[in-house]
Amino acid sequence: MSANFHLSLPCKDVATTKTFYTEVFNVELGRNTNSWLDINLFGNQITFTKSGEFNFEFKNYRLEEHILPSFHFGIILDIDEFGKLYGKLLQMDIGVTIETTFMKGNVGEHLSFFVKDPNSYMIEFKSFKEKSSIFKS
Repeated sequence: MSANFHLSLPCKDVATTKTFYTEVFNVELGRNTNSWLDINLFGNQITFTKSGEFNFEFKNYRLEEHILPSFHFGIILDIDEFGKLYGKLLQMDIGVTIETTFMKGNVGEHLSFFVKDPNSYMIEFKSFKEKSSIFKS
């Protein structure tokens, strides 16, 4: 089954969030007001609602030699789109972090990098070596 997802997140400032996502990721803007907005992030609906800072006091976790944020969301892209986006974000100098290959030589091997948005959310972008391994263990 294939389906889109919807995620609703609190945000600090709607205008700053709108600018970040429309300029950095060139997303389609959906319904929006001064207190909330919908964006189309790679075919998925993300809603940001002005409500202040989110409590990020969650423990991080270790994957191989990397410490990763336990709270993050992400997008899985094919290798061509992954490369284009990665190159664009590096040129924009917005703070791409943890760019690496995870699970090298194992089921689930993937390239990955993270970007922090203006609300301090970590967004992960992945590209699996074998698309069929996304849910395999």
